[in-house]
Amino acid sequence: MEQTNQYLSDFEQLEKQPAAPALHRLRKAAIARFAELGFPGPRDEEWRFTPLAPLIQTPFRLPAAEVPFVISLNQGLPDGVIVRGLTKALQEYPELVEPHLARYADIKRNAFAALNTAFLRDGVGMFVYVPPNCVVEDPINLWPTVVPINPRPTVAALKSDAPYSVRYRRALVVLGRNARATVVEHYGGPPVTYFTNAVTEIVVGDNADLDYYKVQEEGPEAYHLALTQVQLGRAARFSSHAFSLGGAWARNEINAVFTGEGAECTLNGLYRGAGQQFIDNRTFIDHAVPHCASHELYKGILDGHARGVFNGKIYVRQDAQKTDAKQTNKTLLLSEDATINTKPQLEIYADDVKCTHGATVGQLDDEAIFYLRSRGIGLQEARDLLTYAFANDVVERVRVDSLRERLSQTLLTARRAGGTE
Repeated sequence: MEQTNQYLSDFEQLEKQPAAPALHRLRKAAIARFAELGFPGPRDEEWRFTPLAPLIQTPFRLPAAEVPFVISLNQGLPDGVIVRGLTKALQEYPELVEPHLARYADIKRNAFAALNTAFLRDGVGMFVYVPPNCVVEDPINLWPTVVPINPRPTVAALKSDAPYSVRYRRALVVLGRNARATVVEHYGGPPVTYFTNAVTEIVVGDNADLDYYKVQEEGPEAYHLALTQVQLGRAARFSSHAFSLGGAWARNEINAVFTGEGAECTLNGLYRGAGQQFIDNRTFIDHAVPHCASHELYKGILDGHARGVFNGKIYVRQDAQKTDAKQTNKTLLLSEDATINTKPQLEIYADDVKCTHGATVGQLDDEAIFYLRSRGIGLQEARDLLTYAFANDVVERVRVDSLRERLSQTLLTARRAGGTE
């Protein structure tokens, strides 16, 4: 209750600042719902394996100054494409923003989504709009950094931001009919304690195609909690590639809903933890209409005393005949003290479907290690090569060349840098 009141107090201070009437109404409804819900507890099934005490009991406060998104593009944007601050877009393009903003992320049941919506303001949100029949060849990179890129403050200055800061990040991505684009969200930060609460809402119009990437490389003392909500129109195609590689505590949730027939959704993920890290990945795919397909592959690498959670659910409604859904979770445990709680689920109410799911948990193959060592490769190098090969299956699915190369290099150098000790 004390921590809930703290957030309510911060909201009262925020509401004293000027904002558009529509934004005020949205935020007030969200904070009222957060006050009703409060934080989830251990009896909540969705949070049963997620240790919330460290997050809730830390006194995170709004920072003195917010750091805005940074956008990077290799080329200019085609005519009609909008990439700008969310609150500014709400004022200038209300007909594009209002039908979608806070319409999909569930603030009625998700306290953290409600909290994120309540603190929506200048600098924390980004709006990406691709009009119908438009193709954006160059990836749109969003960098919601926790500190400015230039000039970068010292660690001592960051620690003086009393007592710990919470950063709310919001993105709304809308693709019109027949549009195509690639969006990359990057999350990173310094070696201090802070909390990132992120919500991304994505709308993929009829016959549109979105390739979406999320790379989470927060600082080693950071908390990261994110919700990605996706709506798919008729014959839409959406592929997600989520990489969780940093933070002391991270929970990523991605939900996809089919609203039109003939759509396809691909969810790929890779998470790596070591030391005392905690990483939680949750996916939910709602097959609400017939003739849709979903494919899901999540891989995890856990070392030291790291703990992981994977909870993936495919929900097939009664009218969703001809559904084709596949889900796989594979986890590699590199130490005897690393643990994983994995729960792939199918909930099917239609009878003409093809659905499979499975999970595997294992260690490195002793025979493969022996084979490599018999050819002059050292024990540690052999383990590193096999671990890299396990992860590379997901990395090779990345279609952005520069990002794929950077992720590959990160995985190759992780152990040498002490990342998996």
